[in-house]
Amino acid sequence: MDILQKITALREELQQHNYNYYVLDAPVITDLEFDMKMKELQELEAKHPEFFDEDSPTQRVGGGITKNFTTVVHEHRMYSLDNAYSKEELADWEARVQRGLGNAPVQFTCELKYDGASISMTYEGGKLAKAVTRGDGFQGDDVTTNVRTIKSVPLKLKGDYPVKFDIRGEIILPLEGFAKMNQELIELGETPYSNPRNTASGSLKLQDSALVAKRPLDCLLYSIIGNNLPIATQYEGLEKARNWGFKVPKEARLAQNMKEVLAFIDYWDTHRHDLPYETDGVVIKVNDIHQQEELGYTAKSPRWAIAYKFKAEQASTKLNSISYQVGRTGAITPVANLEPVQLAGTIVKRASLHNADQIEKLDVRVGDTVFVEKGGEIIPKIIAVDFTKRPEDLMPTEYIHKCPECLTELVRKEGEAQHYCPNFYGCPPQIIGRVQHYISRKAMDIEGLGGETVALLYNSGLIENYADLYELKKEQIVPLERMADKSAENLINGIEKSKEIPFERVLYALGIRYVGETVAKKLAKHYKTIDNLANASLMDLILVDEIGERIAQSVVDFFENEQNRTLIERLKGYGVQLEVKETASTAVSDKLAGNTFVVSGVFAKFSRDEIKKAIEDNGGKVGSSISSKTNYVVAGDNMGPAKLEKAQKIGVKIISEDEFIEMINN
Repeated sequence: MDILQKITALREELQQHNYNYYVLDAPVITDLEFDMKMKELQELEAKHPEFFDEDSPTQRVGGGITKNFTTVVHEHRMYSLDNAYSKEELADWEARVQRGLGNAPVQFTCELKYDGASISMTYEGGKLAKAVTRGDGFQGDDVTTNVRTIKSVPLKLKGDYPVKFDIRGEIILPLEGFAKMNQELIELGETPYSNPRNTASGSLKLQDSALVAKRPLDCLLYSIIGNNLPIATQYEGLEKARNWGFKVPKEARLAQNMKEVLAFIDYWDTHRHDLPYETDGVVIKVNDIHQQEELGYTAKSPRWAIAYKFKAEQASTKLNSISYQVGRTGAITPVANLEPVQLAGTIVKRASLHNADQIEKLDVRVGDTVFVEKGGEIIPKIIAVDFTKRPEDLMPTEYIHKCPECLTELVRKEGEAQHYCPNFYGCPPQIIGRVQHYISRKAMDIEGLGGETVALLYNSGLIENYADLYELKKEQIVPLERMADKSAENLINGIEKSKEIPFERVLYALGIRYVGETVAKKLAKHYKTIDNLANASLMDLILVDEIGERIAQSVVDFFENEQNRTLIERLKGYGVQLEVKETASTAVSDKLAGNTFVVSGVFAKFSRDEIKKAIEDNGGKVGSSISSKTNYVVAGDNMGPAKLEKAQKIGVKIISEDEFIEMINN
């Protein structure tokens, strides 16, 4: 056997042993035998560098340094899941699914919801090409170098895998490995990590991949994404992924009805503590991929999937005081300051009290023993008072009347739960909060400028609004606390680079109330420039697809304010993108202009996505559901019966794939 053959044979053997150990949890050789074979391969590769292969098992040790993680746009958006906290909410979701599918028979796939860091990995030609964090769902960080060190992630696939696809899952830290890491830190006299999830997520952003390789990270996969994939159901996708070499949790089950789903939930609610990982619920998905496509998505979540969250963990502790926070919109949030208590893997010192109504409803008082819960929210909340432990002398809580920061009298609009500080342009936390929102990652993403630095700049008198950022000079920043020459330079460069951020994100960054990312995109696409938007009437705005009266009124109010108009003019002068930049257009024609299409079913000549793109390229709009605004339904085979019935009921014209092609060609 020549050297290359020997090296290749050793690589294949070690890859199989890796798979047996880390994926199947069924090793067939001892750790010592594995180490000896690995050492032999390392020596052979060292002597023969001409046979280097980046996918060799020896390359899992890391060593690559990543100074800055590149931002990558997801080819297929990573949506978040809607949550259900009760069996009743689950039943409501099933009813919506049944309505959407015209009461067709539905199977469900049940999978445990693992608590880790979401990851999307792209495989091309059977090799790991890219691994990207979830980020904001539209784009994330390229962490390929670090993910390659995780031994349960296959670098090369086996079997009949597609040429290119994405696979999604969770990077997790098993409880045993987490405990061992913490024990080592304690023995060194250092602070232990707070919980496995945050530690796993933080591991992916370590600059030195050799450090990542030393952490016992695992990767559990659950979803294959791509174009024209040979997969008919979610459950089939899990089995195929397992056969290709991925670690797919074996706990997943196919349920014929909601009764079987509930049995799965009940079983794992009891047995989840036997698992080697943290899990906080069950993800239920419509099994049939075609039915998933029929149901589609809301602005944030798939309609065909939901996460059932297990009952949250609770703890009781003492309420020491109540403080009040002022948000960037002026909303006042009461915060409970607690005697520190362990809850769901973290030490909890603060909890949300939401608003005055909630405080009154719970009759919570300073000095009470309270029950704290950590459920679907990131911030824990007080859910009840232990009245058996209440001292007799406790006084009822009186909600504040003045802003805790600027002492302005608070207002509470009719029908709203929260109190507000109306001093929009003079209240420090509101000013700082708006600038912090402006520079945030989903908005202007200004590198070198964080929330604390914004507060420092404001408190030093250097800025009073986000437009002031563009007048900052390096020499003003260097003398500030924790600011060195290089930090100041990075900050100025980051501000300058923000002038390249596209209009839709600038619009979101402005902090107009109720204008989130999705609404900002719709408004930017519709109005094209900030001036067009500023001059739009309330009725104009309401007529924009999916813009309601509340959002429209908020936009009108924003631009009627003279100070806001002044800020916009200043941003224009600094070169910030306040109109849609004309790029190389993919538009072919405007033949379909003024028409809205809904695409449903399976097509022979093109995929659904290709038909949707053709509609947009020819000036048409693609709708997610049939309504009175729909002009045509492009119907393929197996069109959803509910959509067919609705289209016929409201008189929307139904056309075939061939008729659609003819419409474009004419």
